[in-house]
Amino acid sequence: MLLLLAGTVWILVRHNRSVPYQRDSGLIFGTVYNITYQHAENLKADIEAEMLRFDGSLSPFNDTAVITRVNRGEDIVTDSLFRNVFRRSMQISRETAGAFDITVAPLVNAWGFGFKKGQFPDSAAVDSLRRLVGYEKVSLTPEGRVTKTDPRVMLDCSAVAKGYAVDIIAQMLRRRGVENFMVDIGGEVVTGGRNPQNALWRIGVNKPVDDSLSTNQELQTVLHVSGVGIATSGNYRNYYYHEGRKYAHTIDPATGYPALHHLLSATLIASDCMSADAYATACMVMGLERAKAFVESRPDLDAYFIYADSAGHYQTYMTQGMERYLAE
Repeated sequence: MLLLLAGTVWILVRHNRSVPYQRDSGLIFGTVYNITYQHAENLKADIEAEMLRFDGSLSPFNDTAVITRVNRGEDIVTDSLFRNVFRRSMQISRETAGAFDITVAPLVNAWGFGFKKGQFPDSAAVDSLRRLVGYEKVSLTPEGRVTKTDPRVMLDCSAVAKGYAVDIIAQMLRRRGVENFMVDIGGEVVTGGRNPQNALWRIGVNKPVDDSLSTNQELQTVLHVSGVGIATSGNYRNYYYHEGRKYAHTIDPATGYPALHHLLSATLIASDCMSADAYATACMVMGLERAKAFVESRPDLDAYFIYADSAGHYQTYMTQGMERYLAE
């Protein structure tokens, strides 16, 4: 009986190793996706079908997407993808005291980082737009309609939706029986099982070097992970200079201005990528000290921060739990 069981296990191991790893890549949501998974068939058509479904719900660049119609003030019943992102966003907004806020869209657009082209705003314009920002200004009815305290309130889920898209693809792969996979959409990542070398997945954290063309691939560190969601937020790729001053895409809902701190990059690990994505953005808004206090109060999160000291040199901070991901 024992010999039979051992033989069965060996057959299963050999079978599992004989199943090939598929690698699919492409463009979606204005960024690059790379997906590696172990399956006998290529699932690229299914993957892109899920991405297009997601685009039709949460892309503000899609004129027919649910979020676009909500922003136009149409009275519609939202779909499940939108509702899931909206509800989780409201939870995280409350947890972070508004550092994360999907109603920041008017300000993001005004500073030139959103789905509408804006002109460089003066202080009067910022103060005016701040009146339209605040997660308390929107709610979801039981049937799934969005209500606003002011019809000019707009939503921008770009700091959470990409992470949720990664989760959606990972869920689809699991439904197809895939155990070993890595889903990466624009640097937001979910992993499961083992990589093609039968080891934990290796996910690099870039050095926060100003790199608007995304050509720099110099790594600060490498994480060894499986079964988690990872997201990094930073102000070193999406930015511009105006009259000699740098303006980056992370907007502080409280001030209305781009958040520029000593904190240069925040990498968060959570059980799902949607949460990691939103919390990473919130940390960049908070700045180093507030972000450290926040993640240290959350045993469900692990964080790796890169920041500049008073001399301008890179320094790092990590939660105690993050240490286990730094070496396999």
